[in-house]
Order: sequence, then C-alpha cells, then structure tokens
Amino acid sequence: MLVPLKDLIKNTIYKIIPPPLVSQSFSQAGEDCCVDFLLTELNISKPSYLELGVCNPVIGSNTYLFYTRGAKGVLVEADKTQIDSIQKQRPRDTVINIGIASNGDTEADFYVFELKGYNTFVKEEALHRAQNSNYKIVRIDKVKLNSINTIIENNFESYPDFLSIDIEGLDYEVLQSLNYDKYPIPIICAETCTFSETHIKPKNKLIENLMLAKGYIVYADTYVNTIFVNKNWFNTFKK
Repeated sequence: MLVPLKDLIKNTIYKIIPPPLVSQSFSQAGEDCCVDFLLTELNISKPSYLELGVCNPVIGSNTYLFYTRGAKGVLVEADKTQIDSIQKQRPRDTVINIGIASNGDTEADFYVFELKGYNTFVKEEALHRAQNSNYKIVRIDKVKLNSINTIIENNFESYPDFLSIDIEGLDYEVLQSLNYDKYPIPIICAETCTFSETHIKPKNKLIENLMLAKGYIVYADTYVNTIFVNKNWFNTFKK
C-alpha cells in the first residue's frame, strides 16, 4: 500500500504544481543533459565551450543546448561546405574552418564522405569506413591544421569550461597533445567507442586511460561517448 499511496500523493501534487521539465537533448545519446546536470548543480548556467568536429550545429551537437540558453563558444569544423550553415545557425559562436593537428603538420588530406559524420583525416580510417559501411568517399580536400592549444590560446581568456571532441580517428592524438597544465579544462566529452554503423563495438580504453592519467574521472558514459571531469576542479565544489 505504501508505494501506491506515494504515487497517489505525487500525482495529486503534480496536477497542481508541474514537475521540473527535463532538458531537451540535442546530443547523440543525451551527453548534453549529463553535462547540464553537473553544471546546474554547480550553478554554472552559461558555460564557455570548444567543440571540435561540429558536423551538424544542432542535431547531434553536445553544445547547442547551452547555446540556446545564451552561452557561446568556439566551433571547429574541417569541412568547408558546412561552414555557412553552421554560421547561420550559430551566429553568436566563433566558427573556424580548420583541422586539428596532433603533431607539427600544417596541412593534411581530409576524406569527405556522402554522410558528413564519417569525414576523417585518417586515411586508414577512411578506407575502413568506406569498406565497412554503405557510404563512400566523395572527395579529398587539403585542409589547414592548427593545434588545440593554439586554438584555445587565440580564442579564450583562459580555457573553455567544456570541450566536446569528435574528430573521427584523431581524438586520442589530439587529447594527448593538449597542454593540461596550462589548460585544465573542467569537462571533456570524447567519443570512446570504436567505429561501427551501430556503435556495438569495443570501447577505446586508450582515451579513458589517458584522461585518468591526466587527473580526470569518469563522470558519465553513454557507451558512444564518455564525459570526463577534472578531479581538482570537481573537488573545489565539494562541501
């Protein structure tokens, strides 16, 4: 009787006072809501963000939820054909048409697929995706590169509150190249599932091991992506 009685009381109250609204998610698997839950608990309403690998600025975006609330940040996309659309839909953000270098290279081949979310700088990854999916490579562009550290230095007073990275095959290398001492970004969301059309594949433990070694903890995991939180930053909010 106790559970039905609780439900009756709850439903009666909700007829008078509606329950809190759940945030609408624009992410692939609710990653933005996980980050939003943490930020709300810490009274951070408008986080700055850096999104590497935008593809679509709304659908599947880990940062658009925060944009709708007045936040702003930097969006980096290597596919030149998507820049106009991104700028029109996210005019308050800084949009940069460039690739992310994990070494000293200043330019690289960018493999563009029929399905934009498959685009990658990694030749082996591009060939693997072309052979193991229904989508083919439509062109190869030469794209200028810059490091994640330079992008942060040139576009943020210190560093972003939130980094979302999905750059198809280079996530680990770019995260490895980040200067964590200079830029201890509080929250980082990275794709940690190896490629498949269904995402039913093993997790990439390299990224998780790297982040743990850099002083981060796993805050949430949607299997496709893992959200890491800087341990020192997180501990400053503990009561």
